[in-house]
Amino acid sequence: MSGIAFAIQWVRSLLFVGQIYLMMPVIGLVFAPWAMFSRNGARICCKTYSRWVFWTASWMVGIKTEVRGTPPTGETLIASKHQSFLDIMMIFTALPAAKFIMKKEILWTPIIGQYARLLNCVAVDRGKRGAAIEKMVADVASGQQEAGQLIIYSQGTRIKPGVKAPYKVGTGVLYEQLNQPCVPVATNVGVLWPRKGIMRYPGVAIVEFMEPIAPGLRRDVFMAKLEHDVEARSDALMGEAGFDPDGVH
Repeated sequence: MSGIAFAIQWVRSLLFVGQIYLMMPVIGLVFAPWAMFSRNGARICCKTYSRWVFWTASWMVGIKTEVRGTPPTGETLIASKHQSFLDIMMIFTALPAAKFIMKKEILWTPIIGQYARLLNCVAVDRGKRGAAIEKMVADVASGQQEAGQLIIYSQGTRIKPGVKAPYKVGTGVLYEQLNQPCVPVATNVGVLWPRKGIMRYPGVAIVEFMEPIAPGLRRDVFMAKLEHDVEARSDALMGEAGFDPDGVH
């Protein structure tokens, strides 16, 4: 990308980022009377906002979105690669009843935090992750949480493309205790929509729902398979976007 082309793309990216943050409270407030009394209303609000982002990304910065594989519709655990805000929206929009395990601090984020509460997301205290997982498992078992697709980011945070980070044991604990299939999800979105900064790059952002891992594996076997499958497929998807994961050191 030449200097002039880069400058034009940066300006387009600035306008894009500005308008999506402007539209977040607008759409959130429009749907608020429904969302406050209906979890379905909260879901539709979040999906409406996500689709607005997808649509404007396609013509403002040249990012197309694509979901591959078969998103699950039943009660299941989803363990995903996490690279930027975009993969959150893409996964959520592809599922009928998604809820996230997320950092407790997000609950205090305007609009996002309020809707996370309405969607019954599970807030995890970073310093007390084990206790939070135990409470979540107990809530599911007692029927306090609505059935749906529970999404966990196994590395715990957004990871820059090409950077290696460990998979945290919380995913393995959930897999064991919930005794549900686990659907791995790979992505390349961080190549086009970095976790930090203004610049957005044109291309096809992909999230791919992979073959479920059946319940019953030993925790260490499950974690090794999950990490291998997600990392290998994410590297392949990043390669499709023109990124060489092995070139980052």
